Amino acid sequence: MDIAAIASLAGHLRRATRVTVLTGAGVSAASGVPTFRGPEGLWRQFRPEELATVAAFRRDPKLVWEWYEWRRARVAGCEPNPAHDVLARWSQGGAGGPASGPRCTVVTQNVDDLHLRAGTRGLVRLHGSLWELRCAGACGAPDWRDDRVPLPRVPPACPSCGGLARPAIVWFGEALADADVAAATRACDCEVFIAVGTSALVYPAAGFMHDAARRGALTAEINAEPTAQSSLVDIAIEGRAEEVLPALDRARG
Repeated sequence: MDIAAIASLAGHLRRATRVTVLTGAGVSAASGVPTFRGPEGLWRQFRPEELATVAAFRRDPKLVWEWYEWRRARVAGCEPNPAHDVLARWSQGGAGGPASGPRCTVVTQNVDDLHLRAGTRGLVRLHGSLWELRCAGACGAPDWRDDRVPLPRVPPACPSCGGLARPAIVWFGEALADADVAAATRACDCEVFIAVGTSALVYPAAGFMHDAARRGALTAEINAEPTAQSSLVDIAIEGRAEEVLPALDRARG
């Protein structure tokens, strides 16, 4: 870890009253959550891009749900790691968070809900949740939560109309929810913006860091390996989230 870079970022955090953290798969890696890409990104002979689509669900909803059942079972056995714990404390303010002003806002691209299990407040979930379901039809029922593993019926049914239910997750080709984009955009009005465990290359998530920089925020990246953003941020720290964030928390005091 770059101790000097950690000390520099910690100094900015001590002076800040508005902090935003954007998290990706790298935050949950130490918890054992399978990554979307890489060696564990292949399920049977399928890649996520082949299953996480409306077209795939219409073609074979049972196959899509079998994949999500596998993911839910894997995540159910995972626990929040020190990176989740630090960000949860920051979101709560007080010890470990900004000394004054609004709570730190955590915006996540993850769907595992480990941030919520760690106690993060005001979490913005850009891509939805593995544990929430949505009517695949047009009955207008609100999303609902079901933590059962396995689900008693696959594919599950909408409790309102009896039709097929789908995961309440943003699939490839779908737009993010307007309310989540609006919340993330508001969070860009901050003094420090940190991307953790994500390359932040895919829009609109990539745009949030640029938006924060345009508004005058110091930008930082914490990632296990350099990304295309590393040379564009003010401070880049190479290291695992579960190691760097606790070190940053200690340095911040």
